[in-house]
Amino acid sequence: MSDTVGIAGDRIRSFIERVEHIDDEIRALNEGKKEVMAEAKGEGFDVKVLKEILRLRKLDKDERDEHESLLDLYLRAMDGAEAPQAKAA
Repeated sequence: MSDTVGIAGDRIRSFIERVEHIDDEIRALNEGKKEVMAEAKGEGFDVKVLKEILRLRKLDKDERDEHESLLDLYLRAMDGAEAPQAKAA
């Protein structure tokens, strides 16, 4: 026996259907995104680099500057460090 007194089934169904509709839209948008990246790749662009640009553009300028500074610092530190194989030789 199920007692649904006080539960607005139509309202619940409305929420669920709206979310399902949004999920369908997200799937369609993601498919469109894949198509754009495939087109870029077909024209010879490096998709990894394009994705990195997209990720960086989401950061504000200060965050991006800090990220780039740290990346540069870490790369220079690695280049300046003596490689373990070179020590052993």
